[in-house]
Amino acid sequence: MENLKYIRDSLYGNIKIEGVFLDLIETPELQRLNGIKQLGFTYLVYPGANHTRLEHSLGVCHVARKICEVLEINEEEVAIASLLHDVGHCPFSHTLEYLLHVRTGKDHVELTKEIIKGEAKFEDIEQDTTINEILNKYGIDTEEIINILSGKKNYLSEIISGPLDADQIDYLMRDAYYTGVAYGVIDSERIIHTMRIYDESIVFEKKSVSALESMLLARALMYSSVYLHKTVRIAELMLIKAVEKSPPFNFSQMTDCELMEKLKLMGKYQRDIVCRLKYRRLFKKALAKRMEEMNEEEKEVIANIKNLEEIENEIAEKVGLEEGYIIVDIPGKDIILSEPRIRKVDIKILDNGKIKPLSYFTPLASALQMRGITEWTIMVCCPEKYREKVAREAEKILFG
Repeated sequence: MENLKYIRDSLYGNIKIEGVFLDLIETPELQRLNGIKQLGFTYLVYPGANHTRLEHSLGVCHVARKICEVLEINEEEVAIASLLHDVGHCPFSHTLEYLLHVRTGKDHVELTKEIIKGEAKFEDIEQDTTINEILNKYGIDTEEIINILSGKKNYLSEIISGPLDADQIDYLMRDAYYTGVAYGVIDSERIIHTMRIYDESIVFEKKSVSALESMLLARALMYSSVYLHKTVRIAELMLIKAVEKSPPFNFSQMTDCELMEKLKLMGKYQRDIVCRLKYRRLFKKALAKRMEEMNEEEKEVIANIKNLEEIENEIAEKVGLEEGYIIVDIPGKDIILSEPRIRKVDIKILDNGKIKPLSYFTPLASALQMRGITEWTIMVCCPEKYREKVAREAEKILFG
């Protein structure tokens, strides 16, 4: 059939794509995701992590269909929403999410909605048709897709974005596969086949508790060992700094390569950062402290820091570095914004006709909520040859 194709996926084998899905995949909006690495700079630590947002989008669509089949509901709109859920992602995935929010007040979810509605068109290609027009052609209500992605459709929305959803199932398995780490291995079949609809929400049968524990632990370990690995974080901070120090420009529709090429033309500092990222000449950790290592006075200092750039510039001046070559990282709201489900463990368990939280059956969920997001509360990084000098000056400037 002309309007039917099979795409070979590394995790699921052949994924059947036809009709509206085939038309959508051929749009510039989805094809751009071929140029965006799912894990940003993680390949600098795990060289196999070169998979893309498009692969992930196809995977989420496949998993969402399986969930719909188990729940015995019409899969089409949920599957379309799951295929499109990441079309608004910036280059290098979540890396620039916080900067985007600061500059525009939007996140990738808002951009996704604008793209689906046809309100944000690409500037570098003459488009034959928009996603909105394709959906209309097949009699799909665009607003219904938006509502699913906005969390307004109860269990339909939860299939894609909930405490435990198709998005998480796919990215944990896919990221574990490509990075080669064992933490993301989960019993997805068990989890999916114990899903039920109760009072307009997704719940899980009690027999799924062990599989759910395993998935929450896998998620926590993937964050600490992969997504928020120190070296990956430093590379991301370097890119953010290069974009921050550039004249404002719209990076939201670029691919990874396009952003790097754009930055190279922005100035000497940006060129240097791009080359450092390209050849893995990364900044190094000069100073790092965990919450447990700090006394009350030091904790108060961290809590009262208002302007990181001032501190960065003061340290740079003391050690004879140009602005932009000291980065102070206090991870917090930027991570929560780009990874909103990092703390979500509010999974509902159906037990003898009653709903109970997962924490009723296991202390693991609560323990993981208390676990630190990163290994450091504050980190100062800089070019390698300045590490010792920066460590001394940063300690004095930050803590006296």
